[in-house]
Amino acid sequence: MTARVAVITGGSRGIGRATALAAAKRGYLVCVGYATNEAAADEVVGRVAAEGGRAVAIRCDVGSEADIVALFEAAERLGPLGALVNNAGVVDATARLEDMSAARIQRMMAINVTGSLVCAREAVKRMSTRHGGRGGVIVNLSSAAARLGSPNTYVDYAASKGAIDTFTHGLAQEVAAEGIRVVAVRPGLIDTDIHASGGDPERAHRLSKSVPMQRVGTAEEIANAIVWLMSDEASYVTGSILDVSGGR
Repeated sequence: MTARVAVITGGSRGIGRATALAAAKRGYLVCVGYATNEAAADEVVGRVAAEGGRAVAIRCDVGSEADIVALFEAAERLGPLGALVNNAGVVDATARLEDMSAARIQRMMAINVTGSLVCAREAVKRMSTRHGGRGGVIVNLSSAAARLGSPNTYVDYAASKGAIDTFTHGLAQEVAAEGIRVVAVRPGLIDTDIHASGGDPERAHRLSKSVPMQRVGTAEEIANAIVWLMSDEASYVTGSILDVSGGR
């Protein structure tokens, strides 16, 4: 149990929502970052409160540096920062590279990569013992796409998650002696609405037979891996990337 704050970006739905609920059950004060869906974020806060926890919802477009700074300033008002879950991310419609616009690619990288780096920057400023912090954990959300490449689907998304893998390794070494662990989770085909936002709501279920376990995963299964990595049970784990993909 802890009385420290966990910032969870993209915390109003899917994996972010499940992680917010799981972290609250483990005693974290949860700061739920959301981009547009205020009602969904408020539902998460209400659910946490109903189960005896404490949470706040803060609007944050992780493509905006100003929004990210405001998110962490709001989190500070709850208490000392103990964890960041870099969950916010986007996909786009299925396409080959030659059909992708520069604007699409730039948006993908701005949210999935730059946003995660800037969030981690703000977390390090608050958690690092070098800056007077008490240490903490950063969990980055990668994807099995970083290994598979997602040809003919969204190589831009896969590339953005490959960047997250490299970032995880580098930052982990940079701050390991300052009380901060940096890890990542690589989900496989998960039953969330991110596929719908990419224009293919049935994608995960359609491809489920390609998974050795013959099924898609749930947001709760990913959240369980994340909160374990946040816990003291994983106290000697840093720089690692955990595949939660049913063997795919």
